Amino acid sequence: MKRPSLPVALLFGYMALFLLFIMLPIAVVVVVSFSSSSYIVFPMPGLSWRWYRHIVEYRPFMTSLATSIELALASATLGALLSVPAALALARSRHKLAGLLANLLLAPISVPAIVLGFALLYFLSALSLGLSFTSLLIAHTVAAIPYVVRTVLATYRAVPSDLEESASILGASRGQILLHVTLPLVRPGVFAGAMFAVLTSLDNLPLSYFFGSATTNTLPVVMLSYMENQFDPSIAAISTVQMLIALATLLLLDRVYGIERLTAV
Repeated sequence: MKRPSLPVALLFGYMALFLLFIMLPIAVVVVVSFSSSSYIVFPMPGLSWRWYRHIVEYRPFMTSLATSIELALASATLGALLSVPAALALARSRHKLAGLLANLLLAPISVPAIVLGFALLYFLSALSLGLSFTSLLIAHTVAAIPYVVRTVLATYRAVPSDLEESASILGASRGQILLHVTLPLVRPGVFAGAMFAVLTSLDNLPLSYFFGSATTNTLPVVMLSYMENQFDPSIAAISTVQMLIALATLLLLDRVYGIERLTAV
């Protein structure tokens, strides 16, 4: 068997160290969440489910988790409703401003979240919306739009225009082409963008911190507030729950459409 060359061995070694650097903190969080100690300590004195019971009993955790899930689903849905028409129009447009508008819709990704939150706070306060679920929804929708636009643009540009032209030749109206040809073809992109928007919303702290109130705080904000007063393994337990939700979302995305196929377009 031929031995790998030195550059190849160094490359594999670098990849192994990189994966270890990424995965080790996650593994530590999961392991610590089963600690029987009243504080985070390693090595652990024993194993226990007590901190998972604690996050169920501690009402702010469960209330904020429900708020986060509701907000993530609502912002992803609203973001898709706003993004899909814009992406479909820009993908086939030959106007010289089309590229500029596409980059503008993708801009929230490149702007630091704290800057975006600060700007939206001033804007929404001027509209007298203040700290409310509506403000949270608007802010998270703005953050969701780039993900849906990006995936729909990529998916639609990979679709041959001949399919829509053939439907038009066969007598289909523009509405029928949109409903029965275009939307089914870009549905994987819409679904993928919405799922990524959900994951981003669930983990978004800066925007939620600006607009959250006592009744609309999201889970990341409640976790930050909890850690300011105490730092027991329940934080590791709720973090593990967050990771499981994200993992389940990615598995659903891969099962329905296939992540490799979506990222290849």
